[in-house]
Amino acid sequence: MKAAPPAYGLVAEFASDQLLVDAARRARGAGYRYIDAYAPFSVEGLSDALGFRGDRVALITLVGGILGGIGAYFLQWYTAVIDYPINAGGRPLHSWPAFIPATFEMTVLGAALAAFFGMLILNGLPRLVHPIFNMPDFDLASRNRFFLCIEARDPRFDPGETRAFLDSLEPMRIAEVEAR
Repeated sequence: MKAAPPAYGLVAEFASDQLLVDAARRARGAGYRYIDAYAPFSVEGLSDALGFRGDRVALITLVGGILGGIGAYFLQWYTAVIDYPINAGGRPLHSWPAFIPATFEMTVLGAALAAFFGMLILNGLPRLVHPIFNMPDFDLASRNRFFLCIEARDPRFDPGETRAFLDSLEPMRIAEVEAR
């Protein structure tokens, strides 16, 4: 006799974006914290209903830009003043106006790279296979259906109680997603 595979969570399917937002608010209100929603387009108010916190990509971008700028300036200063000083025409060794263009470019490059890699890491990407993809008819999430998933790792998750809660939201259907 084979044991049932562990569950990733329970998914409720809704017909409209407003029903999904309402369901997400009620799930957060009921104490569920590990919930996610899937929709074919951006739904206004869904991120707030899911309890998303502030955007950390902006801070990562700022830090990347600052580090890129400081690194570029330091490299130019060190090479011109400490490592290989050349007195060319009586100009000062630390000629900061000459350092500005490269410093600016490295600030922009550092910020762009930090934003790109920070976004990938914070989104958990690249993730080519996700358990939710195994749900029947999940491909409708890219066309005309809206899904709310309560993950099994949630402390409040109990298969029976969570299914009853999702059923109280009056979805089109409820499905269990295996954690393969």
